Amino acid sequence: MTSPSLRRSSLSLFAALGLLALAGCNGEGFTGGGALTAGDGGAGSAANISSLTEVIRSQPNDPNAYNLRGTAYARSGDTRAALADFDAALKIDPNYYRAWANKGLTLRQAGQIDAAKAAYDRALMIKPDYSAALLGRGNLFRLTNQPQAAIADFNEAIRVDPRNAGAYHDRALIKQALGDRTGAMADYSAAIERDASAPEPFNARGLLKAADGDLMGALNDFNGALNNDLNYGEAWINRGVVEEQLGQRQDALSACQRGLSLVPKSPIGQDCVKRLSRHG
Repeated sequence: MTSPSLRRSSLSLFAALGLLALAGCNGEGFTGGGALTAGDGGAGSAANISSLTEVIRSQPNDPNAYNLRGTAYARSGDTRAALADFDAALKIDPNYYRAWANKGLTLRQAGQIDAAKAAYDRALMIKPDYSAALLGRGNLFRLTNQPQAAIADFNEAIRVDPRNAGAYHDRALIKQALGDRTGAMADYSAAIERDASAPEPFNARGLLKAADGDLMGALNDFNGALNNDLNYGEAWINRGVVEEQLGQRQDALSACQRGLSLVPKSPIGQDCVKRLSRHG
């Protein structure tokens, strides 16, 4: 989910410590009018799609039913069916801004950038304070190297929803890419204050702390990321590299090995394991 340009800039920033910068996820997701959220388990399952199809059969003029099934199709990877359902919802209710935003996200994920922006624009024309659309369009701008436009949308998303952790996280990515490390640190911290269950802001803030020489602070943040997601391979590798810097070589090797088992193509993880195995 991170753009190659942002990832490259992060890797360059932390190259001296050999840390892996992969700030991936954000608060953006499909919206279903409160009935379905991005984190719902099994949301894209065949059983869920079948259940929603039954709802549509019984309520063929309910745009929300089509919108919900569209999100399920999108999560299952069936872009064509998802877009057909969002269009069906919008045919019933052309002002259904949630369906416009979901269509925008699906189109963006399919690489149809111009069409995605048009869908987000339409959602925001109908409801200018819809934070999900602001966050979605902001990420579209972020991923197409339009940082100032992205920041403007993230700023507005934060204004209308000050508890939006994803907006702070994604704004931090932009600030970090622009060299504003102080601003990025503040935004990562703000994201953590609003949602301490997300691992990505901890990992990203840990990278900044490591670059500033605060190795213990970085280690605490990588551990925070892992407390939230034990399968976060990049955080394991980053923890291992910092532990090596702290002289904890055996712990470092174990952490890098654990990370490499999760992201086996990581060159930083590979180098860490080779280096520590050779001198262990």
